[in-house]
Amino acid sequence: QVQLVESGGGLVQAGGSLRLSCAASGSIFSIGAMGWYRQAPGKQRELVAAITRGGSINSADSVKGRFTISRDNAKNTVYLEMNSLKPEDAAVYYCNAAVKPSGALYENDYWGQGTQVTVSS
Repeated sequence: QVQLVESGGGLVQAGGSLRLSCAASGSIFSIGAMGWYRQAPGKQRELVAAITRGGSINSADSVKGRFTISRDNAKNTVYLEMNSLKPEDAAVYYCNAAVKPSGALYENDYWGQGTQVTVSS
């Protein structure tokens, strides 16, 4: 059983910062890409940023220069440092990871439970 557990969401004023963390646990053989998605009310879930095991990064234009994704492969953890937050960044943020469980032939897609980020203007 593989689980992704997020932490670090909360309420922040516009211009402020938050750091999200997501730790994968369970019977894990390897983890490929890890990333963060977000979903605001009435909108589709969208990619915020993703990072490969080797450190290649893909991020949404709307967060470039403000958000930084990183990972610690030894801890099976991905982070999202969010600076200069705007009210439009408010959403539920979900962690995603491509995990190959122990004994499995292929990677499967796993999601965290989501963490709320609220930005007040």
